Amino acid sequence: MSILSKMKSLAAGVAVAASMSGAAFAQEKINIGFTGPLSGGAALYGQNTLTGLQMAAAEINQAGGIEVDGKTYNFEIVALDDKYAPSEAAVNAKRLATQYNSPVIFTPHSGGAFALQEFNQQDGFILGAYTSVPEMTERGNTLTLRIPPSFAGYVETFVKTSMERSGPKLAMVGGDHDYAKAWAALFKPAWEEAGGEIVAENPMSYNKDTDFYSGVSRALAASPDVMFVGGASEPTALVMRTARELGFQGGFIIMDQAKLDEIDRVINDMSQLENSIGVMPLVSDQREGAKAFVERFTKENNGKIPGTETSYMYTALNAVAEAMKLAGSVDDPKAVMAKLSEAYGSLSPERNPASIDSVDEKGGTNARIVVAYVEGGEIVPVDSVSQ
Repeated sequence: MSILSKMKSLAAGVAVAASMSGAAFAQEKINIGFTGPLSGGAALYGQNTLTGLQMAAAEINQAGGIEVDGKTYNFEIVALDDKYAPSEAAVNAKRLATQYNSPVIFTPHSGGAFALQEFNQQDGFILGAYTSVPEMTERGNTLTLRIPPSFAGYVETFVKTSMERSGPKLAMVGGDHDYAKAWAALFKPAWEEAGGEIVAENPMSYNKDTDFYSGVSRALAASPDVMFVGGASEPTALVMRTARELGFQGGFIIMDQAKLDEIDRVINDMSQLENSIGVMPLVSDQREGAKAFVERFTKENNGKIPGTETSYMYTALNAVAEAMKLAGSVDDPKAVMAKLSEAYGSLSPERNPASIDSVDEKGGTNARIVVAYVEGGEIVPVDSVSQ
């Protein structure tokens, strides 16, 4: 063989090897999709959920990735902004499924999740729905994971505690987005059945408005004892602050999307949250996994405090990674979905700060709900509230 022929043969071999190496590299990366609000009024909320995924992916990759069927895979988070619009979420998910071949696509709002349920089974990806709307897992979609527990578990405690502590007259001034509507539809009859009265109903656009003076004023004209509020934490804080500035002295019922510690960081005066009931902030949760996660997160993020959404999404991706290993597949959504309950149960507390122990047959996670109340300017467990 001539030198020229040998050089051509060697070049061809190098080209083939490079091609094979490129293919292998592509196979070793799992694109995890995310569509959520990264701009607008809910941008902080969207970023909090995304941060949980990014943190989990970084830790998994730093530990060497996951080994499935003899191959090692790393995770890459592909995030797209949908501005909290269900239609935008659907467009983003189509792109993530087709262009990035994402086997799992996460979205942190019910409107977006319901939109994705229209095609996720057909397109072959697991929907990671960060929403506590009970209906999310009641529609027969076999590839939906509802990440937080159903908000139905909060209602009885919220009603009983607030009515006893603040009074029976309730003004409902939550958001007007799909998630807030679902909360209101469940909460209103529960309040009335407990002997309470709805004196005002004035939902507002938490994700678009920045001035809530008119809406809050109309609600306060009915002299409520309690105000039902909730959307993303930042606009929820603005609603509550406006109510206090207008002289409201009663209690607040805060649906689980908003968090007491994040609201306080906006208002910067915990006394203004007196007699508020909501989800226990992660930083105040004394469970082993939560404490370890908060310590690790704050150390890695210059003292920044993580929110509940971050911990749930962090746990969810860790569970997906374990489920892929148990299923022996990274791209068979049915096989991975079938192993998610076992995967959650196998996580160490350090990788499971949300304390999820299993997934039910419909795709909803199971966890003990922890409720908090603000009393004397302090966030305390509801069990500790003085009666």
